[in-house]
Amino acid sequence: MTTVPLARTGQRRSEVGPVELFFDLVYVFAIIQLSHLLIEHLSWEGAAQTIVVFAAVWWGWNYTAWAMNWLDPSRTPVQLLSGVLMLAALGMSIAIPSAFGDGAWLFVGCYLFMGILRPVFMMIAYRGNQLAANYRMLLLWTLLAGIFWALGAALPLEWRLGLWLIAVLIDYAAPLAHYRIPGIGAAPMHLWDTDAEHLAERNRLVFIIALGESILLMGGSIVSHGQLSPSLALSMLVGFASLFVLWWNYFALAGPDTHGGDSSTGALRSAYAYAHAFMVLGAILVAVSIELRLSHDHLAPAVVIVTAAGPLVYLAGNLLFLRSRFGRLARSRFIAAAVLVVITVAAMLLIDHVPVIALSVAVLAVTAVLAAHTAYTTAKRSALE
Repeated sequence: MTTVPLARTGQRRSEVGPVELFFDLVYVFAIIQLSHLLIEHLSWEGAAQTIVVFAAVWWGWNYTAWAMNWLDPSRTPVQLLSGVLMLAALGMSIAIPSAFGDGAWLFVGCYLFMGILRPVFMMIAYRGNQLAANYRMLLLWTLLAGIFWALGAALPLEWRLGLWLIAVLIDYAAPLAHYRIPGIGAAPMHLWDTDAEHLAERNRLVFIIALGESILLMGGSIVSHGQLSPSLALSMLVGFASLFVLWWNYFALAGPDTHGGDSSTGALRSAYAYAHAFMVLGAILVAVSIELRLSHDHLAPAVVIVTAAGPLVYLAGNLLFLRSRFGRLARSRFIAAAVLVVITVAAMLLIDHVPVIALSVAVLAVTAVLAAHTAYTTAKRSALE
């Protein structure tokens, strides 16, 4: 093994550097763009497009966070890499509204540029080390997925969603397949020496960004009304409470005291690369639902579905996180999900008779009880340990 000048070393290895926080700023804009994409295309096709675009945006952030797990953020070459990746992420974000239109090549080009630059940089920085061989296999999988990303941008529009879905599946399947390519090699998870605390902190920060985007959407919607009426003030109060209990639940579950869980790379991959994708997407859907409820005087099917989908997707991430790091499935999450489904069915059946605020309060009640329960059980478990 050879010495790696750009590697993280010392007692501060887990620390998140300023350049990492700076890189995350572009994802505030990306998440806002994703929210508007769904709001402006509120249909099943629009939802599918939003999920595919989100999957690419998340994977771009996720792989960058993992690369920074090994790179020293105080070194100039690493900072320059972060700046270039940030610029590419900005290009992706700009292209989000038109990704299924004229902006396809800008979106795909920036995504693939990030996907190629990161492993090439890591292969050079870690040449002679196992990590360089790992990133060589990762690069090959990225190029395989890139074929479908490029075909989706080049072929007629009706092919794009299907081809990009295949590309997403290849990208997300790569770690699960240990980046194995027959006849060439593989990069099993145990060969990736990861820092659990650094990854945990990076994912906590990006979840806060998703919640911050919700504040921006809600505040912008209220300002656009021009006057804060009593009903709008009540909706704002319920919307803010929804965000607060989501934050409360998350940090009771995945806060700083998670060092006791499974810290193997396979567990960290599931808990952060995959579980947090669901949780961040859930937070985005909660933001969209708040915007829709503030702008609609009456319930519509799409409003009901998005309102329930936010916490349900978030809970799916909770379950995967708990299973990955702690080997357990929380019954409370299944109960909360079941109650949310019942509320959704009831709201759809009585859609012309249920006020918007009633749906909001019902969903808030479920998430608030869950947050309080999570905080209590987590504190009790910590005291026992």
